[in-house]
Amino acid sequence: MDTAIAVNPGFPRLNQPAPAFEAETTHGTLRLEDFQGSWVILFSHPADFTPVCTTEFVAFAELAPELKKRGVELCGLSIDSTYSHIAWVRNIEQIFGVKIPFPIIADLNKDVATLYGMVMPGESKTETSRCVFVIDPKGILRAMIYYPLTTGRNTQEILRLIDALQATDKHGIATPANWKPGDKVIVPPPRTTEDAEERMRAGYETADWYFSKKTL
Repeated sequence: MDTAIAVNPGFPRLNQPAPAFEAETTHGTLRLEDFQGSWVILFSHPADFTPVCTTEFVAFAELAPELKKRGVELCGLSIDSTYSHIAWVRNIEQIFGVKIPFPIIADLNKDVATLYGMVMPGESKTETSRCVFVIDPKGILRAMIYYPLTTGRNTQEILRLIDALQATDKHGIATPANWKPGDKVIVPPPRTTEDAEERMRAGYETADWYFSKKTL
């Protein structure tokens, strides 16, 4: 007997339009469409005034200038209130000397969290997990990363992911494991026998017909 897997129709999927939303934030009312034309990193955190989340917000704030160079906007989210967000942002600036430059969604009713599948009942029914959603300038969801409540994110890996996605879009290539800008990239594999033969003569760094690298 075939076993069907139930899928939440509202759960986000890669390479599909990111779920649209309108929400109150620390920068006023925002809609996903307000970011059209820019890359967006939408990320959730479990709760304001918690230590791991504080380290993450400091790290994201420090990363923001590099993301801005790449045309990327940041937007945070938790199910805390706008007042809580404002107080926490002020506290981070006072205690750690770091100003949070990006908006934070106040998702008290879990509207956005539900659209994006940010609440994991097996981990917590009252807090959003550490989710990261990368949305491209056309509003397409390009990447998703989920972390448990206990593990802070590696923001340098998120920057690397942005660099990889943008290189793929610009050059039509793929990136190997642990790739970083300046490393060789993967040439898409050939789709026909003739292309495979041509590949071997193309001058790439070729281990075999399906595995070729080049320098951008």
